[in-house]
Amino acid sequence: MSAQGDCEFLVKRARELVPGDLWAAKAWLITARSLYPADFNIQYEMYTIERNAERTTSAGRLLYDMFVNFPDQPAVWREISVITSALRSDSQDKQTQFLRGLFETLPGRVQCEMLLKATEQCFNTLERAEMLLLLLRRFPETVVQHGVGLGETLLDAESIEDQESPVNCFRKLFVCDVLPLIINNPDVRLPASLLYKYLNKAAEFYINYVTRSTQTESQYQGSQDSSDIMSPSKRSSQKYVIDGLTEKSSQVTDPWEKLFKILSVVGMRCEWQMDKGRRSFGDILHRMKDLCRYISNFDSDAHIKYKNQVVYSTMLVFFKNAFQYVSNIQPSLFQGPNAPNQTPLVLLEDVTNIYGDTDIDRNKHIHKKRKLAEGREKTMQSSDDEDPSGKARSRHITVNKADLANSIEVLESFKLARESWELLYSLESLDKEFTRICLAWKTDSWLWLRIFLTDMIIYQGQYKKAISSLHHLAALQGSHSPQQITGQGSLENQRALIQLATCHFALGEYRQTCEKVLDLMCCISLPIQEGGRVQEEQPKVKSKFRKGSDLKLWPCTSRAIMPYCLHLLLACFKLRAFTDSRDDMALGHVVVLLQHEWPRGENLFLKAINKICQQGNFQYENFFNYVTNIDMLEEFAYLRTQEGGKIHLELLPNQAMLIKTSSPPMGLLQQEFIPVLQPSIQTADRHHTVTRGITKGVKEDFRLAMERQVSRCGENLMVVLHRFCINEKILLLQTLA
Repeated sequence: MSAQGDCEFLVKRARELVPGDLWAAKAWLITARSLYPADFNIQYEMYTIERNAERTTSAGRLLYDMFVNFPDQPAVWREISVITSALRSDSQDKQTQFLRGLFETLPGRVQCEMLLKATEQCFNTLERAEMLLLLLRRFPETVVQHGVGLGETLLDAESIEDQESPVNCFRKLFVCDVLPLIINNPDVRLPASLLYKYLNKAAEFYINYVTRSTQTESQYQGSQDSSDIMSPSKRSSQKYVIDGLTEKSSQVTDPWEKLFKILSVVGMRCEWQMDKGRRSFGDILHRMKDLCRYISNFDSDAHIKYKNQVVYSTMLVFFKNAFQYVSNIQPSLFQGPNAPNQTPLVLLEDVTNIYGDTDIDRNKHIHKKRKLAEGREKTMQSSDDEDPSGKARSRHITVNKADLANSIEVLESFKLARESWELLYSLESLDKEFTRICLAWKTDSWLWLRIFLTDMIIYQGQYKKAISSLHHLAALQGSHSPQQITGQGSLENQRALIQLATCHFALGEYRQTCEKVLDLMCCISLPIQEGGRVQEEQPKVKSKFRKGSDLKLWPCTSRAIMPYCLHLLLACFKLRAFTDSRDDMALGHVVVLLQHEWPRGENLFLKAINKICQQGNFQYENFFNYVTNIDMLEEFAYLRTQEGGKIHLELLPNQAMLIKTSSPPMGLLQQEFIPVLQPSIQTADRHHTVTRGITKGVKEDFRLAMERQVSRCGENLMVVLHRFCINEKILLLQTLA
């Protein structure tokens, strides 16, 4: 029998004995190894027995012998591959833990050599990188030799694979795993240009990771419709897993903290002017402002160094605080449907002083005829001619504590982000570098950033620029043109419409303001329940107006936005109604709108009544469709009396046309008048309205209409005013033409 045959016989005999007598099997193999020490199959069989019995130490010793004596055997590399896979795995099962323990028994030198050779066996870039990472973490001394090379390999792979988003497996491994090993190792010498390149890559990754940009989610959650990705109710509804990595490997804890740590280390290595200890964002920004004052005094090299310090430090403060602001005013954009039930907010011009009133004693608002008559003789003074733009005053933002519990921190974030932005554009060299970075990062496509920039531009009072920004926002939301911003009643559309309205109003473009408000009204659906009334849930406002409070973070919900819309409409029509020229239509619209928040608009209503008395007559045929306030009805009824001045009122629809000598059949009347009356006549009282003035005369019909109107005083006012905006849209726009 040949030696080969003997070896095979001994291995076969040992295998047969394993199930019944393990020690006998081991004896056969020990004997075989003594006889044939250079035979691989005998040693591998011994290793297999120890591995299957999960004897860590003896299996490790045998693996070490095979690795040293038989380095080219495929079976050895298959075994090493299984072990290194266990080292990279997140699993905690018994077999995986045994394999890790087996590896730990090997001498450090062998572990290092084994990982290096295992890396050479990998042809997949990602697998090779993970293997090298194992080596670098276990043996920091290898970072000098392999760290930068691994980093560049990952960045090259990202470029070759043409990854659409910076949040990909290659960038994640580089930024989160390789980069800290490189920059924290003092023995790794890196030129400043490479450090800035790595800082840029890290910043782009972390910011995109935190904000979950649209591109990233569409890439890795491709089954979702693109419109769903933008929808606050559907974004982040799945676990965020980066393609090529496990769920656990895809998670990054404390990303902002890690990013600022990298900034600090890079700053120290580039010899920036650094402060010792942890600094707040405000402190960092203040330091950068100081540095900017004398940055131009440095020579070329120092100028470049400190320019980079200002750009990167200020830029990261900007993005962090801009994100902090947007994530608080529109949390669903980042957190998805599982976010805490926090109301989204929108930054608007504060028009709560639209009534131009002072404090009103709520116990004295009921209109008595004598009191009103006396009131008409007094000079009515209000601030209704006040410039609504607020440009002359220092900008100040208010927000109700109930709407935003951490309002102080959020407004501070808005302030820091705004000041950072201004600093980045204060010098040409900073502007040029920051613009270059933004172009490379494609920040123009970041929806959340566009929301912040729009708010910042509104804060700055640059309303035409803000309107352009809002149209850009509409494009980001998937609209084909800025006009399609009026499409769906989603949160983004409501936000854009109301901000467009507030910008047009600040510019004095009242027809456009009205148009956007009425478009928004079509999106608002009031929560009407059968037999119930709408809860008029709206932000509480103080009757005294603080001069500096010209901006407000307003809840972006239908029931909160509607009162703001009514304020804007009132502001638009008020300016037209109280000019020297007569405009009964505008004055009538003002009367309808003044019912909201009654009696806050009492002084303005008295001014309207005063103007009607001066005119001697008044025509507004929509009066009985939309005026249900008992105080107003009482006052208009009083105007027709001798004591009230016998004012001639034409408040009945088509009053002049309806005074006819003959009475045609009802069917003919409907055909004749309904086209003329629409859209004014859309209530349950159509029959009475059409026939009034024909049978009993206008005077008697006015009395009956008033009596019927008193019975409507219990109607929900928000429903009435919502109907007014929807039904009379064309008429309202024509009035401002």
